[in-house]
Amino acid sequence: MATFYVRDESTRRYRPAAESEILDHAADLLAPRVIGQILTSPDAARDFLRTKLAHLEHEVFCCLFLDQRHRVLAFEELFRGTINGTAVYPREVVKRSLALNCAALILVHNHPSGVPEPSRSDEILTQRLKETLSLVEVRVLDHLVVGSEGVVSFADRGLI
Repeated sequence: MATFYVRDESTRRYRPAAESEILDHAADLLAPRVIGQILTSPDAARDFLRTKLAHLEHEVFCCLFLDQRHRVLAFEELFRGTINGTAVYPREVVKRSLALNCAALILVHNHPSGVPEPSRSDEILTQRLKETLSLVEVRVLDHLVVGSEGVVSFADRGLI
């Protein structure tokens, strides 16, 4: 396996990169392929999200904000939690959706355990967000749960 190096700004020397640093750089390289693109390939979106989130040791809740034609306006981490959960506030999701003038969005969060199986509380939150966002005419297209073992789509399972 190849060794990658990064510059340590405090010592101004190069050191072997940690796996999380390599994955962060890979996500940065993949981001331009997703942002501004029409989501016609679920696999491309899943690859981007796995690279961005699967290695994290804490849970994050993010959104892919989309325009009317389902082009990605932004991908943003809205909430950060601990190893087994994060608090999500629908009001903040609505505020950010309106600020970006999005027409639709995809909810995304990771499971640090690596197992992407949605919990009952994930399902309840999804329905609550879907109902809340519908009041301001923003459609929830999917909720993706990311883990090192894969990505689970609520839409694929008929949960949206």
